[in-house]
Amino acid sequence: MEEGVVAADVCVREKEFRLERNKGNMEPQINRIWKPIEFQEAWLKCDTSVLDGVTDAWYARREELQSSSNAFSDFMNQLKREHAIETGVIERLYDLDRGVTETLIRKGFIDTQVTHLQTDVAVPKLFGHLKDHMDAIDFVFDMVNENRPLSIGFIHELHQLVTRNQTTTEARDQFGNKTEVELLKGRFKTTENNPTRPDGSKVYYCPPINVQDEVENLVTLYNEATENKVHPVVIAAWFHHAFSTIHPYQDGNGRVDRLLSSLILIKHGLFPFTVRREEAKDLYIDALEKADSGNPQPLVSYFCETQREHIEKALNLREATTASSLDEVARLFSGKLEEWQSKTRKEHEAKVALIRNEVFELCLTEVNSAVESLREKINGGAELEVKSCSPKDGLEQHFYYGQIIKYAKRHGYYFNRHLPKGWIMVTISLNHVKWYRLGMTVHHQGSDDGTLVLGAFLEDTTTKVDHNERIDATLPLEIRPVLISTIGEASSKGSIISKFVEHALTLTLGHIASEL
Repeated sequence: MEEGVVAADVCVREKEFRLERNKGNMEPQINRIWKPIEFQEAWLKCDTSVLDGVTDAWYARREELQSSSNAFSDFMNQLKREHAIETGVIERLYDLDRGVTETLIRKGFIDTQVTHLQTDVAVPKLFGHLKDHMDAIDFVFDMVNENRPLSIGFIHELHQLVTRNQTTTEARDQFGNKTEVELLKGRFKTTENNPTRPDGSKVYYCPPINVQDEVENLVTLYNEATENKVHPVVIAAWFHHAFSTIHPYQDGNGRVDRLLSSLILIKHGLFPFTVRREEAKDLYIDALEKADSGNPQPLVSYFCETQREHIEKALNLREATTASSLDEVARLFSGKLEEWQSKTRKEHEAKVALIRNEVFELCLTEVNSAVESLREKINGGAELEVKSCSPKDGLEQHFYYGQIIKYAKRHGYYFNRHLPKGWIMVTISLNHVKWYRLGMTVHHQGSDDGTLVLGAFLEDTTTKVDHNERIDATLPLEIRPVLISTIGEASSKGSIISKFVEHALTLTLGHIASEL
């Protein structure tokens, strides 16, 4: 490389930093991102409950799906293709029409499905990049299957794969002029790659002289965290942030970093880590920058949310949907029927019923406690009333089916109407003229009984109505479903239940206040 040329990573964190006022003048802030790698205590304190509530159900279901469902194999291949496409988009190697993206994810990488009008690079070049990314994610899965240890040699191999069709990278000379330089593949950087922001601020990554030691230390700390059984999502998020601050290569750091995070997650039975283009700046980059400042929770939460989304979809897969013949379906049906009639199945159903009822009672206790506190704070300004029907009370279980179905469709999951459910209704009366009803339900998602859902909806009525009326009056209150595994002790779910109830009531009161 020519003397004085500084390599610039394609995926530089683009968000503009605020300018600091210094001595009465607006001067650019100097942002020193890199510090020697550590596993700080703050990472161990991160909350992962949004994911923990459903991982047990996923682990119990995963083996069954892997062994008997073509749908699961198709699902995993689609996740791989999505990872391959989106990583190139956010690295600005190419742009690709969103509609074509969805087609390629569903049907596979067929170049006849893309025209030159739907991408900003030549179609052969696009598919060269896509093949590199797909081979790299397959390589990660192979490494997991072969139980290969993480090493610098493997990281170099991964870098060579993702840059196979890339020969140069953008750089700037000592005068700040853009130029193209040869890309070092599978080799750490030999010159600085510290980008300058649009506001003139500087980002400092690890100096080349320290890269080898830092990556070795990163691998060592990763192995120690794994041996100490730190939460895998926390490890993946920490590793991702640490690697990004080192930035060991001239280019391709973001691609390699997301693959290494995927490796850690896949090793623990989870899914590849993919950053979608629409999330890149406001969620992903923002979370990385908060981690730079010593607040890792947003990045851990982002990792948890992406994994939870994949788990929700996987739990809705069904084994029989891709059966190829009547004989195959008959064998599956016979096995399921035998299992359904067995003593073991009856014992399992009893355990699920116990957990379901305990989760409902925990939810009802939280609601009653929160409502009692609100009565004191509102001080007579409104009347609050709580009614409920537990999953073991069959008489009124059919209430609010329409609202739950509508809620499930909005959030993209299958509501299992064949299993018991419970509901809690909080009615808020304003001077006996206007009523709001916050409904919270405990019901099952998916084709089996392994996952409970806490869902919520809000209704606005001018007069009191019966339970089976005014489904269309349900308000678009965005309360995301909370998934809870039916495996384990119900008491361990208390934190996530409490947060759900508080969030639902907070959004409800905020909505009412905005209308007054």
